[in-house]
Amino acid sequence: MGAKIRDLLAFLRNTWRGLTAMRTALILLALLALGALPGALLPQRQLNQFKVTQYLNEHGWWGSLLDRLQFFDVYSSVWFSAIYFLLFISLVGCLTPRTFEYLRQSTAKPVITPRNLARLPHHARGTVDLDVDQVVEASRKRLRGWRTVVREEEDGGRSISAERGYLRETGNLVFHFALLGLVVSFAIGKLFSYDGQVAVVANGTQFCNSGVLSYDEFHPGLKVDGTQLDPFCVRVNSFAATYLPTGQADKFHADVDYQSGEDLATGTWRPYDLQVNSPLRTAGDRVYLLGHGYAPVFTVTFPNGEQRTKVTPWPPADGTTLLSSGTTTFDPPDTTDQGELRKHQIAITGLFAPTAAYQGTVLSSQYPAPNDPAVAVDVYQGDLGNNSGLSHNLNSIDQSMVDQGRLVKKVRKNLKPGEEVKLEDGTKIRFDKAEQFTQLQVSHDPTQTWVLVFAVLVLVGLAGSLAIKRRRVWVRVTPAGEDEPGGRTVVEVGGLARTDQAGYGEEFTRLAAELLTGKET
Repeated sequence: MGAKIRDLLAFLRNTWRGLTAMRTALILLALLALGALPGALLPQRQLNQFKVTQYLNEHGWWGSLLDRLQFFDVYSSVWFSAIYFLLFISLVGCLTPRTFEYLRQSTAKPVITPRNLARLPHHARGTVDLDVDQVVEASRKRLRGWRTVVREEEDGGRSISAERGYLRETGNLVFHFALLGLVVSFAIGKLFSYDGQVAVVANGTQFCNSGVLSYDEFHPGLKVDGTQLDPFCVRVNSFAATYLPTGQADKFHADVDYQSGEDLATGTWRPYDLQVNSPLRTAGDRVYLLGHGYAPVFTVTFPNGEQRTKVTPWPPADGTTLLSSGTTTFDPPDTTDQGELRKHQIAITGLFAPTAAYQGTVLSSQYPAPNDPAVAVDVYQGDLGNNSGLSHNLNSIDQSMVDQGRLVKKVRKNLKPGEEVKLEDGTKIRFDKAEQFTQLQVSHDPTQTWVLVFAVLVLVGLAGSLAIKRRRVWVRVTPAGEDEPGGRTVVEVGGLARTDQAGYGEEFTRLAAELLTGKET
């Protein structure tokens, strides 16, 4: 039993030593970077469930295998979390003893002068017509900035041990502790960060960060339930875009007002020019301008004469021409009977073209600017399936309702602004115009400042560990013997670089030339 326990302890000790070795930390860091690649190359459920489903449908067994291996949930997968956790343990385990060793060395005196300086890689010797004390004092002044200690030697001689470049190890530790700080910051950010996207029509429509239901898509951190978001509001007044002749977007920006903090109580709005690379920062959150599109405006006149107007963002289906597809729905007025309500709901679905182009009767778009807007719509009437208890994409109709005959297509037509179509029951549907909408993203990360600080420290520590040279120099000063011509004192200088970095030979040559004079500089 005792032998088994010893073997187990030996195994655990060797495993711990291997895990906390710096080479293991570097391997784990490389594995973490490699493991993050699928998260950048493959669609992720947390960002776009639709694209994940599309990928699975298109790639069959290969997509199913990747799904079982959690390649569509990389950053919350078991294997990625395991690498992350092992990297954290490895960094802590290898940095802790190195820190104590660094503290011990930072207070230790330079090592004693070797007995035979001539055996060092760098060596020089000479005699001066000064006494030992004068040479030692001059050498100490020349070595100002070096950590030095003067020791007495035999035969009335004295030696100086000097060392420089301690900041190299400091930079090394700063680099690795900053790397550890990045790992911890990213982990905390994963817990308490969130981001969401929302389409806001650029006609004075407001968006308030009041809860999950305010967003079209919302991606919370593991510790975020969406009930305590930082309160602020954004009002999109207008949107302007310019395009190149090819249709490629040149630049675009949104004129917005925002309020947060005390402004919410006083009703004060503050202007901001929201651009792609200039996010709005307020209440600890960042509001980005991701993109834009068009929101057709439809007016429905019901048989009783009541009118309802609705503007709904239709997301672009073609990023170059901004040909868009979407659905706008209406409920009939003054209907309390749910059965009657589900018989007369209206869905307007189809395509919107900012600059219309036709292939026969098929609508397309040839330019993203609203030069000649038009819509191609299918108008359905019946049960939209909103009360079925099943979820469906709000940008399209529920096809299951069509298949069951509960949602019936009434008419298909191309419309210009101001044109209308009439249903058999007398309902009129008019296409009024198209507003522009902005796609906003709200991001909250309480650790972003720390990530920036640690990233800067990584670069500072790396630069220090690479640029600073650790080197030693020894000066031995002894009275000249009877057979030593040229002066009263022998000065011998030896040098040793603690790193393989080139350049110390030239520095030592200059330093030794000054020390061998025995004079103050």
